Amino acid sequence: MKTNRKDQTQRRHRRLRRKLSGTASRPRLAVFRSNNHIYAQLIDDVQQHTLVAASSLDKELRPTLASGANCDASVSVGTLIAERAKAKGIEQVVFDRGGNLYHGRIKSLAEAARAAGLQF
Repeated sequence: MKTNRKDQTQRRHRRLRRKLSGTASRPRLAVFRSNNHIYAQLIDDVQQHTLVAASSLDKELRPTLASGANCDASVSVGTLIAERAKAKGIEQVVFDRGGNLYHGRIKSLAEAARAAGLQF
């Protein structure tokens, strides 16, 4: 059976989600990467509620980004999600890379969020 890249990513994500779960005290930092943009949200899986969200489409980031699909955009989104999380009193998170490899844009977002004060 042949699988394409999207199927492989979805399989990895399902495998990860068996073990990863977010709570109100330690939410899940879920990252979604499309071809044109990157999105991040902090999710409480117990309440099934999104606590904080940020993306390369946000009004405050949009004018400063040349493209939503590069590492610079990922760094901006990572910093923004960390700032919004700190404003809500969230310090620790569980990182969910969404089945993507920890490389490139995903890695940039994670390192920027760590640098801005999130612990994971």
